Order: sequence, then structure tokens, then C-alpha cells
Amino acid sequence: MSERLRVYTTLAIVLRRRDQGEADRVLTLLTPERGKLNAIAKGVRKVRSRKAGHLELFARAQLTLAKGRTFDIITQAELVEPHLRLREDVERGGLAHYLCELTEQFAPEGSESAALFDLLAEGLLWLCEAADPFTAVRAYELRLLTLEGYRPQLFVCAQTERPLEIDSDPQVTQVIFSPRSGGALSATASEHARDGFSISREALLALRRLQTSPDNQILSLTLPQGVRTEVTRTTQTYLAHILERRLRSLAVLSQLQAR
Repeated sequence: MSERLRVYTTLAIVLRRRDQGEADRVLTLLTPERGKLNAIAKGVRKVRSRKAGHLELFARAQLTLAKGRTFDIITQAELVEPHLRLREDVERGGLAHYLCELTEQFAPEGSESAALFDLLAEGLLWLCEAADPFTAVRAYELRLLTLEGYRPQLFVCAQTERPLEIDSDPQVTQVIFSPRSGGALSATASEHARDGFSISREALLALRRLQTSPDNQILSLTLPQGVRTEVTRTTQTYLAHILERRLRSLAVLSQLQAR
């Protein structure tokens, strides 16, 4: 194999890591051109390692790697964005773990994923800077669902594509959301939705806002606690339906939300 093919350079975000041997560390990375990959940073746990500060969790870095038999080997690393707040703030750090675990479920191995990489880079910045980090996570979930082809229908009936009664009748204060149907349902359609659950008008409007707001408005979005709870239940129930399981990091989030 030629040197040109054996060595390559890429941007990467560190999704997770585990120690190996006495001084090495295996990193799971998300890259724009190669999707998800595992790479080893040899000697990175040594006190004098020059790469250690460039390969922290959630960091975005420019890496040079050499092809290896089991893992590609990180030979050089230059930090681009450390996302320090995510390692210094327990709440935001727990949410960052969730974003990375969630993103990993959709990340391809060995193929282009530039849009997903850009979305995660943006989402981690939101987590660092948003007034309400939980709101930033909900916005990220909805954008991820859109990117991956699972955009929930929130403006018309997900089954019939007809207007929702909640938009025309002020006496209707709730709507049924069905993960299996892919969104909100009209009164008639909801009669046959065994997995449906009700959400309030306020929660529906919040979901619509989170789904459609420009990225530069995400940092200032805040929601009342009750609405935030409904929105969280809706997005996470829908994601659990799509992934057919609940993510491990959700247990940590539940503890944080209960504080």
C-alpha cells in the first residue's frame, strides 16, 4: 500500500473512548468523509503525551491517521473546538453523552456522513451556549430525525394529511401523537392508534417551534417546565420506537431532570 493511501487526514468528533493496555486509548470517532470509525491513540494516557489534550470527549479535532490492521492509528492531532463546558458542567456533559450516543445510532461506518457530522458539531455548540440545554437537545433530536428521514408530522394529520382540529377549534386543547404513525393525528385517525398519547396545545406549538426555528434562535429558546417535560417525552418516545430500544445514557438524563 502506498504512503498516500496508508495515511489520511480528517476532521473528527470524539463520541466515546475506552482505555486499552497501560497507556493507549481506543476512540470512537465521527468523521465527515468516513462516517463512524474506531481508532487507537497510542501512549495518549502517558503524562507527557502531546496528543492527550486534543482527544478529549466531545472535542472536534483535525487528525492524521495511519491504516492499521485492527484500528487505524492516530499519529497527529490538532484541537479545533474543545467544548470545555461539556466537561466542566455535569448537566451539559450528561446531555453531550446522550447526543453522541444518539448520533452514533445513525452514523454509517466507512462512508460519507458530512451532514451528520455538521449537525453534531452544531449541536455540541448549542449545548455549550444555550440558555436551556435541554431545549437545545430537543431541537437537535428533531433536526436529526429530519436528516435521517423520520421527520415527525406536527402540522397536519400524519395519516390523512388533513388539518388538525386543534388548529381550528379553540376548545380542543390536546392532540394525539402516535410514534407508529409518525406524528400528530386528527380525532378520527387517533381512534385507531394504540400507541397514541396526548400532548397539550402548548407542547405541540413548542415542538413546531423547535422543528422549524432557524439555528441562530436555538440558543435563546426556553420552555416552561411542564411543556419541556411533554416535549421530552414526545421526542424520546418517538426515537425509542425508531431505534427499537432506549439508549443507556437516558438513565443519566432522568437523574439530571429529577434534580
